[in-house]
Amino acid sequence: MRLSFSLALVLALAGVAGAHAQQTQQIHGRDGISLPPYPVVQKNPVTDNYFGTKVTDDYRWLEDARSPQTQKFIADENAYTQRYMNQARIRPQIVSDLEPLEDVAHWTIPIQRGDDYFFEKRLAGEDQAAIYMRHGWTGKDKRLVDPAQFSRDPNTSVNLVDVSRDGSMIAYLVREGGADQTTVRFYDVKTGKAPFDVLPSSIYYSVDFTPDGKGVFYTRTNAQGTLLFEHLFGTRANRDTLLFGHEFRGEELGPNDLFFANVTDDYRYLVVQIDRGVPARRVDIVYRDLTRPNSYFEVLTWGIDSRFSAIYAHGAWYVKTDYKAPNGCILKAYPGIMPEAWDTVVPQGPDVIDDFSIVGDKLYVNRLHDVKTETAVYTLTGKPAGSIAYDGIGSASVLSGRTTDRYGFYRFESFIVPPEIYRVDTLTGKRELFAQVKVPFDSSQYELKQVFYSSKDGTRIPMFIAGKKGLKQDGTERLLMTGYGGFNVSETPEWNPAWAWWIKQGGWFALPNLRGGGEYGEKWHEAGMFQHKQNVFDDFSAAAEYLIKNKYTSPQHFAITGRSNGGLLMGAAMTQRPGLFSAVVCGYPLLDMLRYQNFEQGSHWITEYGSSGEQQQFNYLLKYSPYQNVHKGTAYPAVLFFTGASDTRVAPLHARKMAALMQADSSSGRPILLHESLIGGHSSGVGVEQDIQDNADQLTFLWTETGSPSRSR
Repeated sequence: MRLSFSLALVLALAGVAGAHAQQTQQIHGRDGISLPPYPVVQKNPVTDNYFGTKVTDDYRWLEDARSPQTQKFIADENAYTQRYMNQARIRPQIVSDLEPLEDVAHWTIPIQRGDDYFFEKRLAGEDQAAIYMRHGWTGKDKRLVDPAQFSRDPNTSVNLVDVSRDGSMIAYLVREGGADQTTVRFYDVKTGKAPFDVLPSSIYYSVDFTPDGKGVFYTRTNAQGTLLFEHLFGTRANRDTLLFGHEFRGEELGPNDLFFANVTDDYRYLVVQIDRGVPARRVDIVYRDLTRPNSYFEVLTWGIDSRFSAIYAHGAWYVKTDYKAPNGCILKAYPGIMPEAWDTVVPQGPDVIDDFSIVGDKLYVNRLHDVKTETAVYTLTGKPAGSIAYDGIGSASVLSGRTTDRYGFYRFESFIVPPEIYRVDTLTGKRELFAQVKVPFDSSQYELKQVFYSSKDGTRIPMFIAGKKGLKQDGTERLLMTGYGGFNVSETPEWNPAWAWWIKQGGWFALPNLRGGGEYGEKWHEAGMFQHKQNVFDDFSAAAEYLIKNKYTSPQHFAITGRSNGGLLMGAAMTQRPGLFSAVVCGYPLLDMLRYQNFEQGSHWITEYGSSGEQQQFNYLLKYSPYQNVHKGTAYPAVLFFTGASDTRVAPLHARKMAALMQADSSSGRPILLHESLIGGHSSGVGVEQDIQDNADQLTFLWTETGSPSRSR
């Protein structure tokens, strides 16, 4: 008993000593900001043994979000961060500047049913978008569903997910804050009333009306896996019929097998796409003939370690795949035989196929030519039939519409061009403007260019750079760089009000296209995953070195930001190359890569990162995991960790633990801050006002910490 008491006393004193050491250091931000020592944070070491390697975690207790101790930590850290924001002189001006950039009318691409168009639209002065219907191309917009009518919470949002075959009913999601969980509700367009049917809160991957409009097919997931149900209107959700899940033909479907269902445009087939992990290393597709009651699911493709996505059009299956084609190709598929025997419609080329669609009787193929969208049009036999031309460098969505429609819609935008939505006549190729976001941003005053640089191993990496025309390159200007580099996601130039604000102030903005993304196909992705993840971080550091060498900026004026997998990138950048950057916003991040798979949706990403449960994977994860690579006495840059209690995708514990550790170990005396919002989450959904405040906090931090102590703007 005496030994146990003595050990407890030693540990307690050690914790107090560590806390006392934290209190002695004054924290100094730029522009004259001065803060007291950080809040006291107790160390309670927990040691794990990984294949003979012992790893100690001083802040394991912060993983429990519900404990009184963690709640106090969050409150203390948020209050400390607020003390910083209260001193930041530029913040009120940023809020004022962001309002006309964010609080503007905004539209989504419409869904067409006959002569009716259904879409989301948010007007200036509104926190959230409502769901509208327009009868005819030139008709008036009629508001159908407004979240403000059933919730006083400005962070409650709605998302249109499907419209019934005859346009008489819509299905939509209701989201609270930024959580991934939603409820599913319905609205009768003819009566103007909502049926009593509500599907309870869950993570829904798809909702599609049945051909007769008397119910919906939906997929939802939980800890056991994804399940496909049919719900009939007027019945209880707990009596819904399970159509697919748990297993198929003797093969178990587990928690990491995520699937989506859709009804083909002719309403004949119910198609299920099963993604094995995120990103999927294998995609299976099965379908059920809805014209034959109680028919079985048939296989289009199964058991092949490649990715497939299918569209059924005019009596045939068309499939985009990377099977034996890393840059993608489009095949005409035949059920029951292997892909080698399928017909090639669009062969693989030097540019990766990013997406495809069939609208009317035309095939629309989006390729990325050095990360710039190019859209080619083909007949269904693969003959060239034109293209869609875009104005300058930017991002364009694939043409959206049905195989039975004449018209399709696409969205175009860039860092310096606000979103525009166009309607395309598939018969004539004529393009008409449907909607355009109007903000006080004169695109003609800015330029967007692309450069190429060499990474550490000599790989040629592209990077977009935006700024005011004539902006000087003498190393004195602020520069904000972001990145992602993972999950086969292609980072193309997209409009963002926060980035637009930065550029308007006279700062440079940069986006390097790192390995791990999908910009150059599956080989590019594979070069940045598993044991090759360090390539992503090397690409990012090389981008910074290029920008500094070419005098776009200097380390003292260099800001970086990223979220989710991009938050992991920020963690690696600040721990591996702290001297390159002055300010970091690390948003909704993954940082403890030895334990990420144990929380929220982390197990889905083992197909990208690996798991510390495997010895070989543990070895490379330990080398780069930011949380395990913070070194006491290192002068780290200023860091703002930004997360939200409603993040049900990446657990906020990563940001909490990393903030506590860096506050204890950094020797720079520069601010290490944590902002954990009570309503924010990984998904979009917070109201405009909240989004403005969140962006203002992040921009305030980045702008302030990249200036000099006497310079506020």
